[in-house]
Amino acid sequence: MAQVATDQLQVWVDQDLCTGDGLCVQYAPEVFEFDVDGLAYVKGSDGELLQAPGSRVDVPEHLRLEVIDSAKECPGECIHVVRAGDGVEVAGPDAD
Repeated sequence: MAQVATDQLQVWVDQDLCTGDGLCVQYAPEVFEFDVDGLAYVKGSDGELLQAPGSRVDVPEHLRLEVIDSAKECPGECIHVVRAGDGVEVAGPDAD
């Protein structure tokens, strides 16, 4: 886990599993937002909602812990935080 502290991270949401609970939006509103369908999506650095399935965004340095916590706490287990370099999941349902 120490390695994660320096790696660039990316995050994506699997809307098929999203329960609309909203923890992610509470933890990191700069990264996650609800759409009219009641599901969470990631937002680009310009604030635009990325609705294409599997859309990934870079995790801002100052929000790393919030994004990782949202993946760990998500009741739908739909948030995936991966290392940008090799795609290994560091938080979320597929993390070790």
